[in-house]
Amino acid sequence: MLEFSHKPVMPNECMDGLALYDGGIWFDGTVGGGGHSYEILKRTATRGRLIATDLDDEAIAAATKRLEEFQGRFEIYKSNYKDFSVVFEKAGVEKIDGALLDFGVSSHQIDDEDRGFSYRIAEAPLDMRMNSSAYLTAEIVLNTYSEEELTRIIKTYGEEPFAKQIARNIVKYRANKPLKTSGELSEIIKSSIPAKFRYGAPCERKTFQALRIEVNGELDGLYELVLSLTRRLKKGGRIAILTFHSLEDRIVKEAFRYLENPCTCPGNFPVCVCGKKPEVKIITKKPITASEEELEYNSRSKCAKLRIAEKL
Repeated sequence: MLEFSHKPVMPNECMDGLALYDGGIWFDGTVGGGGHSYEILKRTATRGRLIATDLDDEAIAAATKRLEEFQGRFEIYKSNYKDFSVVFEKAGVEKIDGALLDFGVSSHQIDDEDRGFSYRIAEAPLDMRMNSSAYLTAEIVLNTYSEEELTRIIKTYGEEPFAKQIARNIVKYRANKPLKTSGELSEIIKSSIPAKFRYGAPCERKTFQALRIEVNGELDGLYELVLSLTRRLKKGGRIAILTFHSLEDRIVKEAFRYLENPCTCPGNFPVCVCGKKPEVKIITKKPITASEEELEYNSRSKCAKLRIAEKL
């Protein structure tokens, strides 16, 4: 088993975005290796309190060790960040001063051969679960979903133009034997995409991304999550969200936009009559991206986008 290692993405930008201060109650929805959480606790000393969640047992263990020096100021729950309301109730918290959500997969999960997130590890099992106790795996998806379902997932979640060909070839392959490894899936993907389109980024990336999203239900309820978590902020509190592909970023952007201008009146009304008031001020009109300096030591920050909003 690999030692848990994960570089937090845009740590300074995230902390600046949260406008941290001494004290307050803060929420880190994906504790990972504890990198972001460490910075939150350090910059809110000596009275700041952190509530964090994660589904990965290894991440929770690593973060607990990383945050030892702040003992008594943090609590980590094994939970999906989408269930934050249950966690807040357990923690005896109603409102928070700031929230950080990181929708990325940790470096450790990608590099661990037993997790099956990476197309670069040929013999890795087709797992892709962030929560190792969950039922659904990529192997189950690939060997039981219909061709139509596979096409939809790969096209929608992976934005893969050759989704239909890939799904068709997956079904043909499994007719002889079930898919078991990342290497088998990679070969199917490569054979499904015309040679002239196999350049630039690895052609497997989009399909692997799509399967990971399906296995973990990453986009399910994401819009509602952003709305409801933002509404648990105190006045002046901020929410900072890191996304890693266009579907997530679009959802966050639309949710922030709705909270900033929640008017439901028809567009042809000369004035608003619904009475709904703006709930947030969007701090980032355009998303923040990683600096050139960070890209040099953390290549996985390349696709990251950071959006921030402040509760009115």
